[in-house]
Amino acid sequence: MYQIFVEPFTFPFMARALVELLVLGALAGTVGVLILLRRLAFMTDALTHTVFPGVVVGYLLTGEGGIFWGALAAGILTAVLLTLLTRHRSVTEDTALAVLLTTFFAIGVVLVSRESGYTTDLTAFLFGRILTVTGTQLTQTFAVTVLVIAALVLLRRPLMSRTFDPRGAEAAGYRIGLLDLATNAIVALVVVASVRAVGTVLVIALLIVPAAAARAVSDRLVVIVPVAAALGALGGWAGLAISYDASLHHGLRLASGGTVVLVLIALYLAALAAAATVRRLRTVRRAT
Repeated sequence: MYQIFVEPFTFPFMARALVELLVLGALAGTVGVLILLRRLAFMTDALTHTVFPGVVVGYLLTGEGGIFWGALAAGILTAVLLTLLTRHRSVTEDTALAVLLTTFFAIGVVLVSRESGYTTDLTAFLFGRILTVTGTQLTQTFAVTVLVIAALVLLRRPLMSRTFDPRGAEAAGYRIGLLDLATNAIVALVVVASVRAVGTVLVIALLIVPAAAARAVSDRLVVIVPVAAALGALGGWAGLAISYDASLHHGLRLASGGTVVLVLIALYLAALAAAATVRRLRTVRRAT
């Protein structure tokens, strides 16, 4: 166990990757609960694609140092446009998401196709490069984490009111449009923070799967949030360790980001199995 789950992280590059995944896993798991409660999985999936042109533009303008800022600009722009579009009654949320997703992602693809020399490097950002995480990226991730957690703490009451009772929230004086914008911006920030680690394609798993697993084992929000955060961090740690061990000691080259996602799926299936077992035991006890 030590050789698999501890020893790899004595190397600096693995230690940085572990810290990045622990922070992202816990952050995404926490925000994922809000996504799950608001049923915003499709919106989250759209955001993971709409940041792609920002990644491309940032990379082409200033190199790897511009990726974070380009993705941030694209993510915030998506959040604002989505909020504005859905304020019109004639535009449904699904329609707005589909339009934004296809438009932004197509722009990214066109930009990549015009710069063939960068195609391979930019494609890597779709799937992540967790093992190349730098100190600067860690700083950016920590900054986003502090900002997101602060927003969740400050807006906890209105966000929960908007989630469970939208009409009541509006009657209480909360501005629904601003709350939706805040929610979209929070999700966009997590996507931006994760883009370099697990990629724009795989970040959806970090945001959805831990929260879904936590929801399977409990109905209480006070339990779901910490369990989702713990599962997100655990999935990052275990996935990174397994991919490293398989590549180094067993000759199996496993992508770190993809392995993390598979571990998260395994945890989700285990949570479903545990929940089903508990329900069966309760049924048997009631029958006897």
